[in-house]
Amino acid sequence: MDTATRRANRPRPSWISRFWAVVKYEMLWNIRKKKFVGLLIAAFALITVSLALPAVFQVGQNPDFAVTFSAGNLVFFLFAIVTVMNSISGEFESGTIVPLLTKPVSRTMVFLGKLFAAFIIIIVTYAVLFTYSTIGGIIVYGPQENLHLVPLVLLGDVISTFIWVAIVLAVGSISKSSLIAALSALGLFIALTFASSIITSFSNQPELLNYIPGSGATGTLNVAQRSQNITIQNITISANSIATGTDSIGTNLVNYALYPSATVNVTRTDYFLATPGQPPSVIQLYTESIGFIVLRSIAVAFAYIFVFLLIGWYAFKRAQILE
Repeated sequence: MDTATRRANRPRPSWISRFWAVVKYEMLWNIRKKKFVGLLIAAFALITVSLALPAVFQVGQNPDFAVTFSAGNLVFFLFAIVTVMNSISGEFESGTIVPLLTKPVSRTMVFLGKLFAAFIIIIVTYAVLFTYSTIGGIIVYGPQENLHLVPLVLLGDVISTFIWVAIVLAVGSISKSSLIAALSALGLFIALTFASSIITSFSNQPELLNYIPGSGATGTLNVAQRSQNITIQNITISANSIATGTDSIGTNLVNYALYPSATVNVTRTDYFLATPGQPPSVIQLYTESIGFIVLRSIAVAFAYIFVFLLIGWYAFKRAQILE
């Protein structure tokens, strides 16, 4: 029996086996990237600083730190960039897409395998970071309350990060360039940040921000509970202050779990018409329930994730390998 016949009679690996091979291939490629390790070290350093500063200034106990800590929108963006910037486009740039697709895998399987590998890497990384921040919070702020809700914050941060994962994958699949994918995502991130600041400062319709990736509108959470100073994303604010956009899915999930009947008064601070020597006036615009805010932000996040992943998958399916 010749070699060709033996190969033809060899049993074909199962779908799960082939899919998991793609996942392991992508994860090993990601782990070998020194920039990912560097970003992870930087994230640990930022969390350490955010925990050390309150200790230096002798900030009092804060039993809510663990359930109000979030990685923040900049970390969402950076982890997405580092994890998937080269995922699709790097295969075309290095030429490894040719031997990859000679394996018994379809392009859809490759795309899904790379996406699942990114999910594993991000959720494991966030789990380590949140464990570190929780332990650090106990050391710095004392015993913590509602620790069983910390996974909700972690899950929300993963969802927020995957908006940018989907965007970067889509641009990389279309352009086949890691540089273009990174620069395009960076430009969009900066544009959305500036747009959010402008709308928040000048517009009486901040609800528009709830339908784009970002912090969304801001307001106060109305609950019949105590309010104290806490630290969210390294900024000390009132415990009843709240953002309603996709960046705050995790903390808002916790708010909903703790205060399911709470409402949010969305406000705008008028800095430009403030009387000299007087604090700026706060204008109340509208009121929403915390449950509706959570559902809307999750729906908006998944809508962006689905649309951009669909675009990325279609572009990868139609991409010319040899040009």
